[in-house]
Amino acid sequence: MAQMLSAWDERYAGEEYKYGTQPNAFLQENASRIRPRGRVLCLAEGEGRNAVYLAGQGYQVTGVDASETGLSKARRLAAEKGVEVTFLQRDLEEYHIQPQAWDAIVCIFCHLPPVLRRPVHRACVEGLKPGGVFILEAYRPEHLEIGTDGPPTVELMITLADLTEELSGLRFDHALECVHDFSEGEGHNGKGAVVQVIGMKK
Repeated sequence: MAQMLSAWDERYAGEEYKYGTQPNAFLQENASRIRPRGRVLCLAEGEGRNAVYLAGQGYQVTGVDASETGLSKARRLAAEKGVEVTFLQRDLEEYHIQPQAWDAIVCIFCHLPPVLRRPVHRACVEGLKPGGVFILEAYRPEHLEIGTDGPPTVELMITLADLTEELSGLRFDHALECVHDFSEGEGHNGKGAVVQVIGMKK
């Protein structure tokens, strides 16, 4: 994981925001599903664009990422937008998701090896309050054929079948594999083959 962290620190090192400062479009379209003023946990939050957006909508947001380089830019973005976000530097191998504590958990392009991804997803299900919402968008293996930014190996990508199994306990209001165009900074620019999930805690 140390090598992976080093790569993210390098990616976030420039002055520009690698994935822009606007929220992920799928998250923005579906944020209203979260209870007003609810507690939201954003995993692999990087430079903060999604957490800052949600805080601006009135949610109580905690953003977690392993890269201090990314989080320093996230704190700067929050200050520029005049919102409060709790940013925590934590590796997801070590971060404890408190059970039944969150009105929403957001995973936008949070790509983990399966040995870590599975327990993190189980912890996400346990971490939601009844009626809480889980929002995910991530690259699926077919994205390798497109060749724009994304994980370099199939192992780090996710299929809808994976998510259906790993998020058992949620009711899926939206579950889709699709290809669409991204314009989210330099990092997400062009077509992307993704999986999208919105799950509600029963």
